[in-house]
Parts: sequence; structure tokens; C-alpha cells
Amino acid sequence: MTAAPSIRVLIGDDHRIVREGLKQVLGDPSNTAPGAPDIQVVAEATDGNDVLAQAQTLGGSAGLDVVLLDIAMPGADGLEVLQTMRRDWPALPVLMLSTYPERQYAVRCIQMGAAGYLHKSADPDDMVAAVRKVAAGGRYVTDATAQALAGVVGRTSAVRAVRAVRSAAAAGSGAGAAAGVAGTAGAVAGIESLSHREYQVFRLLTAGQSVGEIGAQLKLASNTVSTYRARILDKTGARNDVELALLASGTPAE
Repeated sequence: MTAAPSIRVLIGDDHRIVREGLKQVLGDPSNTAPGAPDIQVVAEATDGNDVLAQAQTLGGSAGLDVVLLDIAMPGADGLEVLQTMRRDWPALPVLMLSTYPERQYAVRCIQMGAAGYLHKSADPDDMVAAVRKVAAGGRYVTDATAQALAGVVGRTSAVRAVRAVRSAAAAGSGAGAAAGVAGTAGAVAGIESLSHREYQVFRLLTAGQSVGEIGAQLKLASNTVSTYRARILDKTGARNDVELALLASGTPAE
């Protein structure tokens, strides 16, 4: 009986310990059922630009079946790489990996064309199942991601509600508790309304990078980054970078 072709995987993550762990999990023979294709890591990359270079060298979807991509990497970040891959190799499924909560990042990734979103703390069996599912042309959506996707519709209307409550509060007629609840909902909705570039700046700000460091990484002038930062603060309702970091972690600011 002829063995099924291997599932060829490219891992993009800047942490060696993560790459080694993924290779061990994906290459474990006990994770392959009789007759099912094994999973072979054919390439590794340590930054976003390297991911694109490796994919190009391997011929995109001709030489790869799945890309496991960390959302936070040096060079071109995971979202930028995802966007480029969807343009250049639309048939190549990309499974996003992250330490960030699904409610803040999964929706953005799925909307940009990712085949799935998986937290790095996921069970090894789930990791293997995710790779197999997207390699077969499916989408891998965890319960947490499904809940985040389901909440998008409600949050769209929440933006209007938040604006109304804030207007009332400014006029002196809004209740403090109502404003607090609306502010939290509005912050989440505000994150989801960020443009791609604003989202890049948001992620780097919440990682502790300065305006100058962000400008150097994204090849933007510092005053341009400051403008993006001001827009982000306005859309989310955060007052400073500390509150932005709290929002990114899923902890509401007081």
C-alpha cells in the first residue's frame, strides 16, 4: 500500500525553543494514524522576511502544504506576511500562532485570510489536528475563536452605543457604571476597527516598543507613528500606552 504524501510545513517563529517544540509534536509518529500522511517540517524561518523568502524558494503552494506563522516576529510581522502570502499564494493555507488572546487577534487574522488561529498553549493533539485540517483545505476554529467571531456583529452596534453613552456622559446625564461598561465594549470594538497599519503600530506599542523603534521597524517617520498612536488612542478610548497594553492582554483598564 502506497503511503500518503507527507504534509509539508514551514514554521515561522523567532524563538528556537518554539520551533523545536513544534517539530517534535508534528513529527511524533504516534500522532499519525495508519494510512494518514505524516507531517514533515521542510523549512524554518526566524523572521517575517525569511518566511517569505523560504516560501518563495520552495515554490509557494507547489512545495508547501501549510505555513505555521507566529503573529509577532521581527522584520515583517505576522500580519504583514499573511497579507503578502494571501496575495502571492492564495492556495497556501496559513495557520497563525500566538500568545495573544483570541478575542483580540483571531478575528483580525481570519478576516485577513488565515486558515486558522491557534494559541501557543494549545494541546499538542489540537496542534496536529489543526495542521491536518487546514492542509486538507478546511478551516480550524477553536471555541474561543468562534465566540470572538460571533461577537463581531454585536460589537459593530456597540460602537454606536458607546458613542451615545459617552455623549450623554459628557453632557452630565450618563451613569458612571454604564459609561464604564460601554467604554470596555467600545475599546474592543475600537481595536477591531483599526486599519492594518494602525493595528501594526498598536501591536508594537503594546509590546513595549517606543515610537522611534516602531518607526525604524516599519520604516515610518516618528511623527507618522505618533499620528497613528493618536488615532489608536482615540478609537480605543485608552489614555496611554499602559492602558493599550491592558486592552491587548484582555484586561480592562480601570
